[in-house]
This record gives sequence, structure tokens and C-alpha cells, in this order.
Amino acid sequence: MILADENIDHALIRAVRELGIDVYSIDESNSGMRDEDVLFLSRVPPRIILTEDKDFGEWVFAHNVRGVSIVFLRYQ
Repeated sequence: MILADENIDHALIRAVRELGIDVYSIDESNSGMRDEDVLFLSRVPPRIILTEDKDFGEWVFAHNVRGVSIVFLRYQ
């Protein structure tokens, strides 16, 4: 399962859903949610966070948050 952060384009979410992958969109359900809450939400049930927000890397490496998986997207 994927947890799409609110900065993920709806076209990408739609394309992933069309592949049959369950995507929970923060923008559709909980817009404005704090990063800490997104991290918590990604744990129950376990979901991979899909984001363009570098702050999630800080949570994992600087704040030593464990038990989360993050795919960080960067575009040219």
C-alpha cells in the first residue's frame, strides 16, 4: 500500500491506482496533516510514503524515526 503525501500530483496517484495498487492520498483525505501524523499513519496499516518533501528524510535520519519506508521523488 502507498501513502501519497499531499504534494503528489493527482495524475501520478491515478496512474498508480490504475496499476491496481492501493493508494491513500493525504490531499484527498487529510489535507494539511503534519509530517509527524503522516509518519504515524504510514505505520497502521503499514504503507510506503510517497513524497516530494525532503523533511521526511530529516525525520528518518536526524530524528532517528524507525519503522517507515519512504520513496522520495525528485524531478528535473
